[in-house]
Amino acid sequence: MSDCQDWSSWPPKGGFKKKTGSDGTSTPVTPSLAVQLSYLHQPRPFKNPHYTKNVNRRAKNLKTVLGQERERERADREARRLKREELLKENPQAALDFPEEVPTYTTIEAPPSVIPHKHLCDITGLEAPYTDPATGLRYHDKSVYEIVKGLNPSMAKDYLSARGVNSIVK
Repeated sequence: MSDCQDWSSWPPKGGFKKKTGSDGTSTPVTPSLAVQLSYLHQPRPFKNPHYTKNVNRRAKNLKTVLGQERERERADREARRLKREELLKENPQAALDFPEEVPTYTTIEAPPSVIPHKHLCDITGLEAPYTDPATGLRYHDKSVYEIVKGLNPSMAKDYLSARGVNSIVK
């Protein structure tokens, strides 16, 4: 038997026959534990009771959706090109102010990253899980910590300024 069968649809042990008592009356069959715990007949308040499926709607496959998206983007690019040419005819200087839609390394815009910055060791450049409380320098392991402890305050301040921290070293 496979594990994907629906066990709740099976009859309870003993079948559907009702037991008859000695006096000839039948006793009701108590539902199985699976039927008692089933959520099948519970109300679903998150579903819209007035929902009707649109029979005229056709499901589109991924290839069709992607093709329509490419066509829409092509039409948008063409509309922008025509607008730029129209501006060029009216005023050649205005066309230079019209933004170019070609992304380059200097023009591409992106939102700031939501990933937290990695803390790097001020001495080695490796990942730094530790920070010296006296100087504020980040260090990689105990061997680097020995070097950090041996630094004089002016050297520690130089390391901090190289990282861009302008704090006072104690």
